[in-house]
Amino acid sequence: MLGVSFVVSFPLAGLMLTASRRLGLVDPSGFEGHKRHAREVPNTGGVAIFAGVAIPMAAALLGVWLVPDAWWAKNMPAVAEHLPGLRNSTSMGGGVLTAVCVLHVMGLVDDRRALGPLIKLVVQLVVAVGLTTLCDVRALQFLDNYGWWGSWVSSAVSVAWITAIINAMNFLDNMDGLSGGVGAIIAGLYLAATLIGGQWFVAALAALLLGALLGFLAFNFPPARLFMGDAGSLVIGVVLAVISIRTTYFDPSSPSPTFGHWYGVQMPLMVMAIPLYDLTSVTLIRMKQGLSPFKGDHNHFSHRLVRRGLSQRRAVLTVWACTLACGLGGVVLGSLEQWQAALVACQTAAIIVMLAAMDSRGRRRR
Repeated sequence: MLGVSFVVSFPLAGLMLTASRRLGLVDPSGFEGHKRHAREVPNTGGVAIFAGVAIPMAAALLGVWLVPDAWWAKNMPAVAEHLPGLRNSTSMGGGVLTAVCVLHVMGLVDDRRALGPLIKLVVQLVVAVGLTTLCDVRALQFLDNYGWWGSWVSSAVSVAWITAIINAMNFLDNMDGLSGGVGAIIAGLYLAATLIGGQWFVAALAALLLGALLGFLAFNFPPARLFMGDAGSLVIGVVLAVISIRTTYFDPSSPSPTFGHWYGVQMPLMVMAIPLYDLTSVTLIRMKQGLSPFKGDHNHFSHRLVRRGLSQRRAVLTVWACTLACGLGGVVLGSLEQWQAALVACQTAAIIVMLAAMDSRGRRRR
């Protein structure tokens, strides 16, 4: 799946780069807000990210039903073994694909004619509610055992989480290579965790996103020749949100030691620590300044690193490294003994506290 999505994304990104320059589909230099830059760059790379995820996913959903079982058994016996489970997942897969399409189209419109933050938030909430209620993309499903209120809490937490992750990845799209690189690292971490645990559907989705982002990053690594725009960052956000919810973190009945302990459910907080830190910190800064949390500015984590003396490329690489440092321990968290898991959690917390302390001192100096 990773190779297939890369093969779709990489040449399409190159095609979008050439076509967008000729058609003038660019982010103009001097654009206000958090996307300000000094040159005109095409902002249609999100099409390549979307295609790298959506085309193989649609083909797979159709293939498990239309291709005869005998063909799978002869040519791809590993897939044939999981055909019943894949067919049971097609309804949810179709819902996820629909959500990806809706957000991608909204992003395309926003990249050409800026939509208001309220419109985008409403669409995100509608998508999140649809995924939660119609596709059963819900976190904390064990709460269903406590009656209707437990199911309600599970659904509410899931809608809030999906919306938060979509916005976190959208907020990170403020510097060359940042959102795409962080998204690729997180997708890679989830790919490793789900492969260890034998969760093939979620692993396939993570592989699709990783391949699509790698193909795009070839044109987006700083200095970028191609931007993803909201059409790409919103797709990254919703796919990562679905992956993080659909991954199993604790299953006492599973023979895999990966799901052996309840504290494995903390993995999403570790893997998504840096995007959530950026989302939370920049929102608090804007509110403290009396601004709307959705008004773009240069107060993101990456911008604060640049103001402390790093170049944009080094700031991006620093954020990548912090994402990897926080997320690596989460991959094996559920298989660790309690004291080992506590050490991993303390390590992630220490990184976040260090970043917050550094940010706080930098603001006081200014």
